Amino acid sequence: MTLHHPQQENAFLNGMVWRVGCGDKIKFSKDRWIGGETTLLGKYPRLYLNSCQRNQLIQQMGAHKDIGWEWDFKWGRHLFDSEITMAASFLNDVEGSQIQPNRRDDWAWKPDPSGQNSAKSAYDVLRGDLIEGNDVEVFEEIWKLRIPTKVSVFAWRLLRDRLPTKSNLRRRQVEINDSRCPFCRSIEEDAAHLFLHCSKILPIWWESMSWVNILGAFLQNPRQHFSQHVSAVAKGIRANRWRCWWLAFTWSVWQLRNKIIFSNDTFNGNKFMEDTTFLLWTWHRNFEKDFLIHYNHWSSNLTAAFVY
Repeated sequence: MTLHHPQQENAFLNGMVWRVGCGDKIKFSKDRWIGGETTLLGKYPRLYLNSCQRNQLIQQMGAHKDIGWEWDFKWGRHLFDSEITMAASFLNDVEGSQIQPNRRDDWAWKPDPSGQNSAKSAYDVLRGDLIEGNDVEVFEEIWKLRIPTKVSVFAWRLLRDRLPTKSNLRRRQVEINDSRCPFCRSIEEDAAHLFLHCSKILPIWWESMSWVNILGAFLQNPRQHFSQHVSAVAKGIRANRWRCWWLAFTWSVWQLRNKIIFSNDTFNGNKFMEDTTFLLWTWHRNFEKDFLIHYNHWSSNLTAAFVY
């Protein structure tokens, strides 16, 4: 096929993209691999300037763990409020790709599902996935908080149901010998059950929600629950602390889940609450300006920490 016009040539070139395998050939920021018409550098130049990993290959941007591929982004500073929306879009793009250690990186023709060029698909316009407005709005609430970046990424994956829960792994044709929740050992592990409705977890949620007098139905999935959680406390420092509590709680659930599965740990509700409380305190001590509350006072007055 002969291309006689610059726009036709650009359309053809834009149709050729990297298909990610193990990520050992593709530059994370400078190669086109996310399915759009540009690179991550071209699409998110401000995030690129803030990155400490500007010249890394995809393979160097994370690692394969027992629970699957985990990104490990390193930033030079916390993001400004004006960068929150682009950060949400950035993570949406990145999370759309699966890193597969046993497959090589190669080129693909994006407009055709087969990856092969054809006369018909040669004239299709390459379009990336659109981000739902609500996805951005929800993630804005997460990215505003002063918490470790890895927790922000975890929360994004949780709210979009991208974590490698046993239910999600089975949908991806991964063989699972035991699909039950590692806490209660009775129900299949999906995100809604593991983080919200498990008989071991639900009473701990009710206890913490009583601190701010939350009443009403317990919502069905993590996204709805987070939205309810965000609106439960008025704006201000204590509202931010309450949002951070949700993230500390769900992060601790995921960490304990992995310890039970991979390290034969056991569930202890009291220890879980103590560990989560201490985690939240360390975040505030490290990230909240003028936070000088001693841990003993903090842990014994949690209601006062979240309510005006």
